[in-house]
Amino acid sequence: MTRRERQDLIDAGHLLPLMEEFYTIQGEGFHKGTAAYFVRIGGCDVGCHWCDVKESWLAELHPPTATTQIVENAIKYSNTIVVTGGEPLMWDMEPLTNQLKTKRVQTHIETSGAYKLTGQWDWICLSPKKMKLPTDEIYGKAHELKCIVYNKDDFKFAEEQAAQVNKDCILYLQPEWSKRDKMMPQIVDYVMANPKWKVSLQTHKYLNIP
Repeated sequence: MTRRERQDLIDAGHLLPLMEEFYTIQGEGFHKGTAAYFVRIGGCDVGCHWCDVKESWLAELHPPTATTQIVENAIKYSNTIVVTGGEPLMWDMEPLTNQLKTKRVQTHIETSGAYKLTGQWDWICLSPKKMKLPTDEIYGKAHELKCIVYNKDDFKFAEEQAAQVNKDCILYLQPEWSKRDKMMPQIVDYVMANPKWKVSLQTHKYLNIP
């Protein structure tokens, strides 16, 4: 395969920069506590300074992997597949999700929403970031909004984002892990004063699993 042919397959979403894949318990948001197979795609230019997977940022570090191979691996373990990153929507998700849907599995995505929404999704977790805001399209399609709280200014940002999602979208506030002891009391107070919000925790870290 020539370099050009390989790049064409990447551009079309038939090859994806696969950072890692693993079977575990979903630790965050609406589906926390349920078993799922995670597919982490490399590449992200959003640039959160507190990101705990910065090794995912450079797509070139992760081998272009055939979507057929990703699907074959995933369906061995679970009927719920979570695609995360990095920022997976930097790539065309149609080939991956089309193949997963032929296997009759549930497809979930965790995204900042900063890129065009591609793929067929049963659940969209939108986790917007100030540095690169979501597209207008995804606000109306998100099933849950997960806003990370690093400091008190993030409450204002969360409300700005909540004002744009659809009425059925579930709203979560989640403390950034390194600031959890400081911010959790503030999040609890905020949710009690604003009960449209729910608290999300990274329960997988408390359970010491991936």
